[in-house]
Amino acid sequence: MNLSNMFGPFIAFARRFPLATNIIRRLLLSVVLLWAVTVMIFIGVEALPGDFATTYLGQAATPEAVANIRSDLGLDQPLLTRYGDWLANAVTGDFGNSWASGKSVSDQIEKRLGNSLFLALFAALIAVPLSVSLGVIAVRYRNRVPDKVINILSLAAVSLPEFFVGYLLIMLFVVTFPTAMFPSTVYDDMDFLSRLEAIALPVTTLVLVVLAHMMRMTRAAIIQVMSSAYMETAELKGLDGLRMIIKHAAPNALAPIINVVALNLAYLIVGVVVVEVVFVYPGMGQYMVDAVTVRDLPVVQACGLIFAAIYISLNMIADILAILANPRLRHPR
Repeated sequence: MNLSNMFGPFIAFARRFPLATNIIRRLLLSVVLLWAVTVMIFIGVEALPGDFATTYLGQAATPEAVANIRSDLGLDQPLLTRYGDWLANAVTGDFGNSWASGKSVSDQIEKRLGNSLFLALFAALIAVPLSVSLGVIAVRYRNRVPDKVINILSLAAVSLPEFFVGYLLIMLFVVTFPTAMFPSTVYDDMDFLSRLEAIALPVTTLVLVVLAHMMRMTRAAIIQVMSSAYMETAELKGLDGLRMIIKHAAPNALAPIINVVALNLAYLIVGVVVVEVVFVYPGMGQYMVDAVTVRDLPVVQACGLIFAAIYISLNMIADILAILANPRLRHPR
């Protein structure tokens, strides 16, 4: 069959509906990427040094006991067989049981994922509007005192790693100036208001980490739009600077701003690992670190897959929103 006849309908559809074609292409790419990540996670975890059976039984373990545990856990099966079984179960949301505790990994993740999302949500609610507002202010007072102060503070925030910021806040608000409003740990049995008080320090840490990057990218995107001819015309007409930025420049800089915001939101989900360990927060990050310590492979694989799925999904959503924000694709000629 002629290839042009085979792919003709798809080519015609792509030319007629470029917006839908780009969205479908991005969805398919995300699915392929997620599958590739599952392969990398499974092989990467399998390649880790050490053995769960030996770690679990201790140095005095006999070869027979180690072989029995490996057989019970299915570790004596071929690699492809174990990968196929794990992937088939993971697609249905079944990640098996933890080797260390014997409890359902899915049940444990359901509780801890909610805690991580709770932490990331409040960090995002503060970081996103604050970073965009600071970016607009920096553009409005470009090369003046407010812009220079914001840039200096953002550079300082970018230079500090999460664990250092977290320990610094603990030392300041828990050790040096202790207060009941800022406990250094969070517990599952807290009520809503108590949890809000308890996550103040972890949220502050996450906000300081992602705020600077989002602010600087917002500033750069708006400045690039401000240099265009129609913005110079608007400025010559005497339009107010702040109103011109908000009404005309910011909407046209929406695509790169959406991308950087989504990228940092993905980081808030994936990057909570260090923050959760510092503040002993009962979330996905702490759960995964504890599992790595004892080589609990089902937990490590499940956490890695969920983190990857969230990261890829948020980036996919950012790309789709950027496509929708492109007027040439929304209104093709």
